[in-house]
Amino acid sequence: MSINRFTSISLLMLLIISCSNPPKDDPNAISPPRSPEDERESFQLEPGFEIQLVAAEPMVQEPVAIQFDEDGRLWVVEMRGYMTDIQGSDEDKPIGRISILEDMNGDGEMDKSTIYLDSLIMPRSLGLFSGGALVAENNALWVTKDLDGDLKADSKVLLDSTYSSNGVVEHTDNGFVRNIDNWYYSAKSRLRYRLVGDEWIRDSTEFRGQWGISQDDKGRLIYNYNWSQLHGDLVPANYLSRNPNHTASTGIDHGLTIDRRIYPIRSNLAINRGYIPGTLDDQGRLLEFTSACSPIVYRGKLFPEEYAGNIFVMENAGNLVKRNLVNENGNYLEANDPNPGREFLASTDERFRPVHGSTGPDGALYIVDMYHGIVQHIAYMTEYLKEQTISRKLDAPVHMGRIWRIFPENRSRGKIEKLSEKSSSELVGYLSHKDGWYRDLAQRLLVEKQDLSIIPELKELALNSSYELGSFHALWTLEGMGQSDSEFLFELLNHDSELIQSSALRILDEQAENNLDLKDKFGKQMVQLVENAGEALDLQLALSSFALSTQDAQMVLSNLLRKRGQDPLIRDAMMSSLANREFDFLQAIWQTDDWGSNQSDQEIFLEMLTAAIVKKANKKEIKELLVLADQPEMGWKEQAVLASLAIQSANSPEKGFVSFNSEPAIFQRQDLPLENNRIEMLKSMFSWPGFNPKEAAISSGTLDEESMKQFAEGRQKFLVSCASCHGANGRGANRMGPPLVNSEWVLGDEKRLSLILLHGLEGPIEVDGKKYDAPEILPVMPSHSTMDDASIAAILTYIRNEWGNQATPVSRRTVGGMRVMTQGRVYPWSAPELNEHIENLEASASN
Repeated sequence: MSINRFTSISLLMLLIISCSNPPKDDPNAISPPRSPEDERESFQLEPGFEIQLVAAEPMVQEPVAIQFDEDGRLWVVEMRGYMTDIQGSDEDKPIGRISILEDMNGDGEMDKSTIYLDSLIMPRSLGLFSGGALVAENNALWVTKDLDGDLKADSKVLLDSTYSSNGVVEHTDNGFVRNIDNWYYSAKSRLRYRLVGDEWIRDSTEFRGQWGISQDDKGRLIYNYNWSQLHGDLVPANYLSRNPNHTASTGIDHGLTIDRRIYPIRSNLAINRGYIPGTLDDQGRLLEFTSACSPIVYRGKLFPEEYAGNIFVMENAGNLVKRNLVNENGNYLEANDPNPGREFLASTDERFRPVHGSTGPDGALYIVDMYHGIVQHIAYMTEYLKEQTISRKLDAPVHMGRIWRIFPENRSRGKIEKLSEKSSSELVGYLSHKDGWYRDLAQRLLVEKQDLSIIPELKELALNSSYELGSFHALWTLEGMGQSDSEFLFELLNHDSELIQSSALRILDEQAENNLDLKDKFGKQMVQLVENAGEALDLQLALSSFALSTQDAQMVLSNLLRKRGQDPLIRDAMMSSLANREFDFLQAIWQTDDWGSNQSDQEIFLEMLTAAIVKKANKKEIKELLVLADQPEMGWKEQAVLASLAIQSANSPEKGFVSFNSEPAIFQRQDLPLENNRIEMLKSMFSWPGFNPKEAAISSGTLDEESMKQFAEGRQKFLVSCASCHGANGRGANRMGPPLVNSEWVLGDEKRLSLILLHGLEGPIEVDGKKYDAPEILPVMPSHSTMDDASIAAILTYIRNEWGNQATPVSRRTVGGMRVMTQGRVYPWSAPELNEHIENLEASASN
């Protein structure tokens, strides 16, 4: 849930803080609690909408998450032990609960509450299934069941003691979304779960987000971090992590927007870092997200058409909810604020704390308002925030909370259908419902029912529905029931929807991986499909190629490399399918006509293959790769392989682990196209009589062994994120970006360089004595703020020590510290402004 991202503050930062003036308080320093009626008057809502109270204390207290069940009842997780005082004294007490709320008269406000489960220690999330719920509490995951239908849990069995085991409420697993693939996924977690019959299956998956998780109509998982409002997966789960020799830089944890600007309508002095200059404006209002959480994809039809697929992000420290418009650009998702300057929902009540949301069965948007004065956990609370909290009397009262419902003005409330009363055949019809909530619930109920009599209906819907999303859910319902046979799936490969074709590939690749007869047929189909496939299908073809024979995989991937080799997402997808076959593929493409010229995307992919071969650490393959590069005339291919071998030597198991009987011929050449220190780095992987790199002095400039690993990682990330503008050789690209070679911006102050990547740079810039300006370069270098601190530090370490550059490495801590210090910065720097900022930092540090 949280709320403010905590990073260790360096001595320099403390010096700056001590010299700054804290924001001035507003005249109404104390923020007393308001009644629900008064709080409602505090809201500024986007024109054309109304907001209605659904529930309030004492019916709900400290609500943190909600889900609707198949009868439209609202399940509420109540974390009643969270920060009941400034010390967080009640966290270990069993005072939490899960309640089920019902609207008995249909007016939209809850009239009845049943406590499903009581005496819980810090409950945080739940995932519903027929007759029960997964419940996360007391740092574990439990399977709970209502055995007699009275809406009260009769059994509670431990499922996973490792779920939420970290113990710190802001940084442990939470949130459940039942994805289209029939797995339950969480935020801040590497775990997923699936109900098969009566047995719960646990599996590992990629790490995602911080608090809250949802999905869009195509099953893409959406999540965020408190400092970056919107992230998501561009590919299905567990594909890009298939290859242990390659770490993908795209596809998972994709930042949909770099826009962090928010527009509160009240002062926000009681935030963790309100004392840092630039965090608040001159009215004390928060400038950017500091506690983004629970992104909710609107998948209903009650709202006007332009709201379909919009994503709403909660910001409890800023007392607001932001709306994002989302566009598909090929396989990529991009988001933007449709109304800069005004939020979808904002409040003048400091206790309005939106922490979760959901689309309801009536098509309305439901907002969970914790209505709690303290939202920062004690583990990360600064002295400044403690003082603000106490002075503003935000530490009391507690055990309040509200749930709100937002719907269009002059629109009747959507009818809530009780799906538990529907027959299996009727539920098949709901798979084509225009509201995503009904499609999801119908799929879940059909999978749990396992009524095999409706298989023909499901197959007919998947094959011939005029509504793509109906076919989509029908197919994944069959998968969940274990009834997606290969003959039927092959038929679907001829469907006119690439979404359906891709789904069929996803299910088939698991079946074909260990079935030789099916593998051969699958390979032939994929070889045919790749000839005329569009972008979406090409992506899945790349991902599913892992299941093919080596020969078929090479045919599919070679075609994809020719068609889409410039796309970083396709390259990562291809690498994911080449686990332990990287060298075979490199040999296959080495002599092809498509590799006759030095194209940047080909060079990048060759480096990716080489890096994976080194990480795999097969001595025979590395020897053969070195021999392959030893051509009489070394062109771009040979140079790319040698350079990558040198850089990736940092990731070899140990120095000299590949041995020769005598010095390799390539090291006897005088024309190796590498700098001397790179030749030494290349040699460090090899040994022969008379040469042991463990005893030789291998120069790597200013970098130690750990920094060299960072340098090697930075090269791979640079190729994906930076090479298109600055060139793989760092010499810049016409009409794109200035050179990085011998650049004082690269070699100079590491804090200044960090700020360029965090916020971007606009306008003219002078590099190595030459002025660059548009149109010679792009007018603005974009922010890379959605990248994590470690990735930014790796890129900076790399560019400071490549192409003849030599400078100290950049630490993750440095980047994180600068991110915190410039919280509130939402626009790119200009060169003069950035230089002045750094000068001011240095002056403050010296005082």
